[in-house]
Amino acid sequence: MTGMRPIAEIMFSDFFAVCWDILANEIAKSRYMTAGQMSFPLVVRSGNGGGLRFGAQHSQSVENWMMAILGLKVVVPSNARDVVGLMAAAVRDPDPVVLLEEKALYPVRDEVPDGEIVDTLGTAAIRRHGVDATILALGNMTPRAIEAADQLDGAGIDCTVVDVRSLVPLDTQTILESVSDTGRVFTVEKNPRLCGWGGEVMSIIGEEVFWDLDGPPIRITTPHIPLPAADALEDFALPSVERIVTTVQKAMSSSEGGIPT
Repeated sequence: MTGMRPIAEIMFSDFFAVCWDILANEIAKSRYMTAGQMSFPLVVRSGNGGGLRFGAQHSQSVENWMMAILGLKVVVPSNARDVVGLMAAAVRDPDPVVLLEEKALYPVRDEVPDGEIVDTLGTAAIRRHGVDATILALGNMTPRAIEAADQLDGAGIDCTVVDVRSLVPLDTQTILESVSDTGRVFTVEKNPRLCGWGGEVMSIIGEEVFWDLDGPPIRITTPHIPLPAADALEDFALPSVERIVTTVQKAMSSSEGGIPT
């Protein structure tokens, strides 16, 4: 609004609840309420999701909250390079962007290339190519989906893994092309099942490429409960590599022709 490009930090994404009015009713609507005369190039970054035993009030995955706010852009990196590239893209964007960092990935060390890295909002990334099924994942579910896909490959099921990365705007082209190519689709979501991002993506798939599907779309999510703090209970609630593998194997084996060989 004043020529600056501020970056705000909220320690836990759960705390968006205490600043919801200014984010949802003021910041997100500025461009539209001024007929484009005023932009609001603000980035809000926040630690998101479970996996670190912080309990129900500090472990929520709130990407579904953010998606519902008209005027906000929402990105969720899954690795160190994307944190840099998507942050750079968000800072350059004229609209408010919420960048949700995965708390569970904070301890992970990774190499980041030298030089300037500027990504593009609204682009998904294919992390693994396969021919039998597409697995759509976001944030820290992406490395779990890749590990599961590697295990499934040993069982004769070759999966593409798509890192969604950007929820608003959403890269529907990459997603739909992959689903059409493989004929099967699964989402891996750390958010609760009800109103999770996968429900919206599956509705788009159903509208756009229904006749390319060889079986029902399947979502792998957390149950609709506050996330437990106890380690065993939290691990049970969140999608694990084992649960991804088991779900995909069961779905593929029950389809016509059995497990591909």
